[in-house]
Amino acid sequence: MRIVIADDAVLLREGLVRLLTESGHEVVAVVGDGDALVEAVVAHRPDVSIVDVRMPPSHTDEGLRAAVEARRLVPRSPVLVLSQYVEVSYADDLLATTGGAGGGGIGYLLKDRVAAIDEFLDALSRVATGGTVLDPEVVGQLFARRRRDDPLRELTPREREVLGLMAEGRSNTAIARTLVVSDGAVEKHVRNIFTKLNLPPDTEQHRRVLAVLTYLRN
Repeated sequence: MRIVIADDAVLLREGLVRLLTESGHEVVAVVGDGDALVEAVVAHRPDVSIVDVRMPPSHTDEGLRAAVEARRLVPRSPVLVLSQYVEVSYADDLLATTGGAGGGGIGYLLKDRVAAIDEFLDALSRVATGGTVLDPEVVGQLFARRRRDDPLRELTPREREVLGLMAEGRSNTAIARTLVVSDGAVEKHVRNIFTKLNLPPDTEQHRRVLAVLTYLRN
């Protein structure tokens, strides 16, 4: 594989070069900042780029933003991002680039995983061939955040069922007939849904519509 490495930490950068070279790969460019990464990807069209999330000047998300920009300029350009810590928002931003023309290989691993050489090389190969590789810790935190952010998490299975039928445009009477329950039971479920979705009575807004929109978004 032809590989670009973007990391401002000299020891890790040189270690990666040696590891990849000894494994039979060609490192076509080694850079230490985001702008240079974008230039290298455009110039070399590598099979995969290995990118540190945090690079100069602010050491926040320059590497990630550069990776996203590189994939915009060179669609489907595979990128394996390395991070010292789990940054769930960064993983979200990176995964967002897999849609549409920006699809292609994406990986997000903690730097500690590089020490497991065979697993790291396997992950790199999968990203280069269009796969998606996420660190187990990243996956765990993504799911945890999804659960925390899901406004429907408080609904019971029956309330979710009622909300789903509301989303189909059915009236309370039609929902009651479908679920073989009384109109009163459906009205109670609907009131509970409004309460749990934090939709108090409001003359300016239609709570039923807002509840359905929440359901469709999630």
